[in-house]
Formats: sequence, C-alpha cells, structure tokens
Amino acid sequence: MTAALAALSVLSLSACGALGTTGAEGDAASSAHRNDITVGLLLPDKDTARFEKFDRPLVQERVGVLTGEEGRVVYANAEGSTAKQSEQFGRLVADEVDVILVAAVDAKAIGPDVEKAKKAGIPVIAYDRLAEGPIDAYVSHDNELVGEVQGRAIVDALGGEAENSKIVMMNGEPADPNTALFKAGAMSELNGNVDIAESYDTEKWLPAVAKANMKKAIKAVGADDIAAVYAANDGMAGAVIEALDEAGVSDLPPVTGQDAELAAVQRVVAGTQYMTVYKSFLLEAGGAAEMAVARVQGRDIQFDSLAGERVDSPTQKDIPSMLVPVVALTQDTIEDTVVRDGVYDVEDICTAKYRAACASIGLTP
Repeated sequence: MTAALAALSVLSLSACGALGTTGAEGDAASSAHRNDITVGLLLPDKDTARFEKFDRPLVQERVGVLTGEEGRVVYANAEGSTAKQSEQFGRLVADEVDVILVAAVDAKAIGPDVEKAKKAGIPVIAYDRLAEGPIDAYVSHDNELVGEVQGRAIVDALGGEAENSKIVMMNGEPADPNTALFKAGAMSELNGNVDIAESYDTEKWLPAVAKANMKKAIKAVGADDIAAVYAANDGMAGAVIEALDEAGVSDLPPVTGQDAELAAVQRVVAGTQYMTVYKSFLLEAGGAAEMAVARVQGRDIQFDSLAGERVDSPTQKDIPSMLVPVVALTQDTIEDTVVRDGVYDVEDICTAKYRAACASIGLTP
C-alpha cells in the first residue's frame, strides 16, 4: 500500500456511503491552524457526468469537514472552454483564494495561469488531469493502468479470436494529458494481440464526436466485422453503442468505458456495454481536499504523506502526487464496487427498465 493510500484509508472508511458522513478527522483541523480558508475548484466540463455529480459535492463536503465548516469552496465549470477556464482561474487569483484545485480543459494552455498563481503565492493542485506549469501537487488515478484494464478486458473478452479481430479505438481529447496515458496503457495490452482497424481522437470528449467517428468506422470496417471497441470513457461508449444500434448490429461487440456513470453501469447490467473502469471518486476528491487544506494550513507532514508518489509533466519534474488505484466494473463486480462504496444503491441501478436484467445477474434490492 502506498503512503497516499495508507493516509487515505481512514478517509475512505469515513466518507464511504454518504456525502454527509464525518469521520475521525471531522473535527479535524487543530485550533492552531486557520480554518476560514477558501478553496478554488475549477472543473473542465459538464459532459462528463462525474464532475458535477460526484467530484464537486465531495470536495465541498470534505473541505467543510476538515475545517469545522468554516472553510468554503468557490466553484466554476469551464464547460469545455479553455478561454472560459482561464478567465475563471484569473478571477480566483484576483480574489486571493488560498489554494486552487484545477482539472484543466487543456493541460498546456493552463500553464500561464498556474504561473500567475505561483507569483501571487497561491498553491495550485492539478486535479484528475496533470496540468503544466509550477503546480504544487497532482491528484488523480493511475491513468495508464486505466487503459491497461480496458485493453485487457477486450483481449479477455475475445479470447482465442483476439489475434484476427478488428478493433476500433475511440480515444479522448488530445489536449488532455490523460488521453495519451489511457491509450498507452490500452496499447500495452492490445498491441500484437488484435488488429487496430481504425483509431480516432475525440474533440473535448464529446459523445457526438465519438458517434460521428463510429459511423465512419462502421463504414470503413463493416458493421459485422468490428470485434470490439475501445471507448476511453462512458459518454463515448454510449455514443458508440448508439451508432452500432442504428447500423442494425443486434449482437453488440464488447465496448469498454470509464467513470462508472450510472447509465454505463446499467448498460453493463443489460449487456450492451462490456465493462467500465471504476475509479473511486471518494478517494480522489477526498484526497484532493485533504491535500488542499493541509497545504494552506502548513501541515507539511500530512501533505507529504498524502503526496507520496512523484510524476513528471512536460514542464516540471518530481511533482508530489497521489495516484488512486482503479478496478474493472463488470456484471460480476457491480456489488463489490459502486454498490459497496455507496456510489449507487441497487435501486438506482435496477429501475423498471433494468429489473429483469438485474435479476438475471443476481443483483437485487
């Protein structure tokens, strides 16, 4: 277990199951430390459901818990616009917030904004996506492992037929550094095992772009000749499946995903999406909040215990980092992942439309 995970084990137990839960550190910050802090939180888009549904409320909740409800989070969403995020970032710097958590729309473009924050004495923690510039820390998941898990799922699903199988790859937004990591991880499993027939980048992770590209792939490869689709996240997976349905494919090939969005989990139950990657939002968002508060309050020992790993960006080496592990969510692991962690209740998943499918895999209230 890494230092980061060891430090977060208490957080995981206290946060698991409900946003309103408080744990051992709930009364948390010592009276010697200032609690009335302001955390700026900048998220990149609303097309990825997890940011609004999980990341935002979890960060807000944890900052409140850690500061005895004296701390506050100032939040903005860039809605996929680099220019809008830069404006939001500048506003936080002008308002002299104490620390900024940012999931960059464009990792390179955010660099000058990070520089401005640094000059203003405001620490910046890159959240979910590794930003360029002099960031103080990075909190995310092992993103290359995400791709490995997805690629391995495809190879396992195809079994002995993998070598001669034609695969379509739907990668993410090129300006997001995670995209290259996801792809590298996936290729470490797919390369030499399958035939990558078509590969596409997806502007701003937009499902509509993925659907248009999938239609191109169907035309180029043939609907019945696509053995599997590597879709980098769940939004794109849903779009891929729509395109296949509209092309008349009744026996859908294995399609991967990422983020364990509710709609994706339901597709996994129904068998239309083969798998998704579950990344603990509780650990990532909670850990980011812990690091932000510790950084502002000068609790260096706790900060260092959380940021026990090191990563490099194109502009900076040895960035203190927390990398949270990931797992494959399939029909066999739904109860042991999102249900166990309280992300969704069985009732959330097994609505009337999916009740029979849930029963068939033993997922019942």
